[in-house]
Amino acid sequence: MKLHASGEDYLEAILVLHKKMGMVRSVDVARHLEVTKPSVCHAVVTLRDGGFLTMDSDYFLHLTDVGREVAEQIYEKHRFFTDRLIEAGVDPETAERDACRMEHVISQESFEHLRDAYKTKNE
Repeated sequence: MKLHASGEDYLEAILVLHKKMGMVRSVDVARHLEVTKPSVCHAVVTLRDGGFLTMDSDYFLHLTDVGREVAEQIYEKHRFFTDRLIEAGVDPETAERDACRMEHVISQESFEHLRDAYKTKNE
């Protein structure tokens, strides 16, 4: 299943919230992303049907192995671009916003080359 940017945002949000809070419900995702609960419910159904997450009997969201892998890749891109933009002098709020757009359009291959080149240059 091909994910759209919004699906990637939901997976990333669940990952970030899980790292911060441990357990994540739809309402937590709605607050974090500043979207409505019905939007989250629709996304959860789509992501669950795609095999990216599960919901337990207490309505907590859990990333599957595939969902976690996608979320980790998106989050790594987000952190990389946010940090580089801030290093370049962009204010943090703008850097976060721009990184969120950049993480969705760059291919994994291009990102890995860019990340590795940055690491090599700064070792």
